[in-house]
Amino acid sequence: MAKRKVIWSSKSKKTFKKILEFYDERNGSNTYSLKLLADIEKIISYLPENPEIGIKTDIAETIKYLIKGDYKIIYDIQLQTIEILMIWDCRQDPEKFKLDFDKP
Repeated sequence: MAKRKVIWSSKSKKTFKKILEFYDERNGSNTYSLKLLADIEKIISYLPENPEIGIKTDIAETIKYLIKGDYKIIYDIQLQTIEILMIWDCRQDPEKFKLDFDKP
């Protein structure tokens, strides 16, 4: 089977950007944000060849997640792509967790 391409939903880009900006502002530098970005990108780089490595969810059969530290990387396995749906900081109030799909 051919490798799937990884794409990011607009929500995943937005939420992850907010996380990185929070640490930039709190720490007064981007050192931690760059490390977190590299760590998340490294884990995501395994998905094209190993899309099933994630933990199953009760949301849908094709939606799985990986854990990196305090973060869940939630993704959807599609025929030709793997869509990153959200990067969730697990230290947040779980009541705020809402996985909205960008699909029409």
